[in-house]
Amino acid sequence: MSNTTTLDQGTMRLSEEELAMLRGDKGAAVREAIEFQIQVGNFFGATRFVPITHAHVMGDIEVMGDGGLEHLRHMTDQHASCAVPASSNAQCMHFHADPRMTQDPGEEEKEKDILSRYKTMRIAATDSCIPYQTVYQPKIGEHVAWGDTGTVIYANSVLGARTNFEAGKSSFAAALTGRTPEYGFHLDAARRGTIHVRLQAQMRDFADWGALGKIIGHPNQDYFAVPVIEGYDKTPMSDELKHLGASLASYGSMAMFHMVGATPEAPTAEAAFGGAAPAASMTVTDADVQAVFDACQYKDGGSNIVVFSGPQLSLYEMQSLSERFEGRRVAPGMTAVVTTNHMIYSDAKRLGYVGVLEAAGVTILQGVCFYILQRLSKIREENGWTNLISNSGKLVNTITAHRFNTVLRRTADCVDIACTGELR
Repeated sequence: MSNTTTLDQGTMRLSEEELAMLRGDKGAAVREAIEFQIQVGNFFGATRFVPITHAHVMGDIEVMGDGGLEHLRHMTDQHASCAVPASSNAQCMHFHADPRMTQDPGEEEKEKDILSRYKTMRIAATDSCIPYQTVYQPKIGEHVAWGDTGTVIYANSVLGARTNFEAGKSSFAAALTGRTPEYGFHLDAARRGTIHVRLQAQMRDFADWGALGKIIGHPNQDYFAVPVIEGYDKTPMSDELKHLGASLASYGSMAMFHMVGATPEAPTAEAAFGGAAPAASMTVTDADVQAVFDACQYKDGGSNIVVFSGPQLSLYEMQSLSERFEGRRVAPGMTAVVTTNHMIYSDAKRLGYVGVLEAAGVTILQGVCFYILQRLSKIREENGWTNLISNSGKLVNTITAHRFNTVLRRTADCVDIACTGELR
């Protein structure tokens, strides 16, 4: 890292506490963290830091690689400890005995090393990409430092908290210093709406919300684009907004949206736009949503897999799936996979949902999201999987890098496909 006597603070103006960190008064790990954050702040033109209340760190061996693991080891060797409560995002290792999804033993040991170092740093290894549903729900106006695009867009939009997409190293640095540079979605200006969306579609399923995210996000790929959705006459549930946000972040790299009358900074469209005129407008109908499904075509040959993941499932999604699979079996030649976090798995097991799903032949993976599984491309090849069918708009977009042919379908259709083997 840079020498503290010569580090250019640039646009950043530091408090006495931050200057003490920069001098090394709080240890080498904190000094290196704030040096890095000053560089980030300078790049984005920030003038100061804002205190945060919570950090959600990005750290698994598939994402971090060996370089990231060495950085984590370096921090723990310097006795790094989080200044604020911190949780961890989904991991890439499922630690599950399913022979269809074997993972590299050497990489598995690295993942275990990461998890053990979390403990020494006071990072709660929640292994969850839905911390807003199970771990911590920041309040409106509360500054946090969260990694994972789906967590960030939910925090900004649904909870009214303030965070940018914090990269892996940035999220760890924020956890150590208890602050983050004030730029982007920490500022009022970035949070104002820019795109007016008139929603006329009925929105019958989670997959519809994912399709809506594609319709809005794909033609408007801009981190600072903020859709304002108006016209929906119901109160959307947390899981519906979860699927919408994850899809907007995946297709459009967006970090925030407003839904008039539903999200906290959009009591009216005028309030959501901050008095400014929208830069663009669009209308979304049932026909537009159906066109997204119709565009998903199956490929012949090979086996197929149905995946409920991306983001991890909530307790109510687990309940609903167990009801849909009860008394049925996954068809020969088909695979069905569910991912959730440890807390929800524990409750779902106690309530009987896990037992029903496993009796139906569904594989349940804890603490992971499917698309970041280590050696996933090889797993696809080993199983001869051709089509991946899911009700997650995010998953069918993100996982194409692993050369699946992805198909978005509504939840009931996904269950029927898994249990009949018929590609509907």
